[in-house]
Amino acid sequence: MPSAARRLHPQGFIAPCLPTLAREVPDGPQWAHEIKHDGYRMLCRRNNGDRVRIFSRNALDWTDRVPAIVEAMRALPAASATIDGEAVVSDPQGVTNFDALRSALSRRQGRSAVFLYAFDLIELDGRDLRQEPWGARRDALAALLRKAGDGLRLSEHLEGHGALMFRRACAMDLEGVVSKRRDAPYKSGRSPHWLKIKNPEAPAVRRIAEIEW
Repeated sequence: MPSAARRLHPQGFIAPCLPTLAREVPDGPQWAHEIKHDGYRMLCRRNNGDRVRIFSRNALDWTDRVPAIVEAMRALPAASATIDGEAVVSDPQGVTNFDALRSALSRRQGRSAVFLYAFDLIELDGRDLRQEPWGARRDALAALLRKAGDGLRLSEHLEGHGALMFRRACAMDLEGVVSKRRDAPYKSGRSPHWLKIKNPEAPAVRRIAEIEW
């Protein structure tokens, strides 16, 4: 029987898969590595033609706050799709900036600057993809976003060489990397198949540490 919290989730919401904190970047061909962008986690759902809803990781409805993401979702060549990603604002060098994101969201005229770095495809054209391996979901997402609008951008990844990506992330003062097993399904809640390795000097990591302290 579903819990009360789960029953209260809005229709179409899927609780996100969450990475487990790790000390080192895993090695081996079974792992792929993505930059950890500094933003807000979002679940983006399109169904019934043009109906789009954008949910935060806690199931809050953000649809009216991210118009560029909504527009890009609505223009996808699919009858339905559910995409997992990070809502961000980037600086002229392409580095995500959390302060700029909060500023944009606080001003209605600035919200068009918010876009989604998409990193997973949960459902497409009525087909639940959560039991598919990460690699298959990733290929389907890349194909879907090939001609997407500016509100949706594919979060790039690197196969192998995770330590190199982590060093680059640290050099750019980014939050870190998320390493994902290529053969893993998508499961809501904390996952041992998604590992988050933090750059301790990144503004996002320092900000979270200050809040926790």
